[in-house]
Amino acid sequence: MPKPYIPNDKWSQRAAKEGYRARSVYKLMELDDRFGLIKPGMTVVDLGAAPGSWMQYASKIVGPSGSVLGFDLQEITPVEDSEHKEKVADNAKTFVMDIMDTYAIEDELRKNGVREADLVLADMAPNTSGIKDMDQWKSIELATAALAIGKDILKPNGKCVVKVFRGADFDEFFHNLKMDWQEPVIVEATASRDRSREVYVVVRKPQLAF
Repeated sequence: MPKPYIPNDKWSQRAAKEGYRARSVYKLMELDDRFGLIKPGMTVVDLGAAPGSWMQYASKIVGPSGSVLGFDLQEITPVEDSEHKEKVADNAKTFVMDIMDTYAIEDELRKNGVREADLVLADMAPNTSGIKDMDQWKSIELATAALAIGKDILKPNGKCVVKVFRGADFDEFFHNLKMDWQEPVIVEATASRDRSREVYVVVRKPQLAF
């Protein structure tokens, strides 16, 4: 298994010590503690999953009766079993695919026996250009694609978590999603880097169909 990169900050050092691939895992842990996102036996879809730290955590929680399916443009090293690090986890699968191709993602999920999921995670960020408005808009495009997938494949009352950059278009984005989703909440994760514009939006699919 790959050794995690260790920059000089407490979250990255903690991730290395605890065997996680990226510091971002602590953002998911915080969200899970607050919202009770992940439970044993769940089917979890992780969009933009590389390098795989969110998959590591989710795989451990859902256990052998659950499953985690991770998608990214980059190849994701298979997730190790949480109890036996030398083995690959049986409940985690990875796929190299473009998240923006929502139909292909949904088709791949169906091919792997996923008709409905309990949770969709999308800790995605665009390749940044340094132009804040452009980068923010691209992050909204990614989040919108993740929400579209969630809308189609989540069970009623299933939850979706997307990362978005704050900026000029954020308020409109948040207002629009209220029309389709319930209980939208904006979270600034403790483990986010200083000065980061990223926030996480947590929503629940309505009990009734869209």
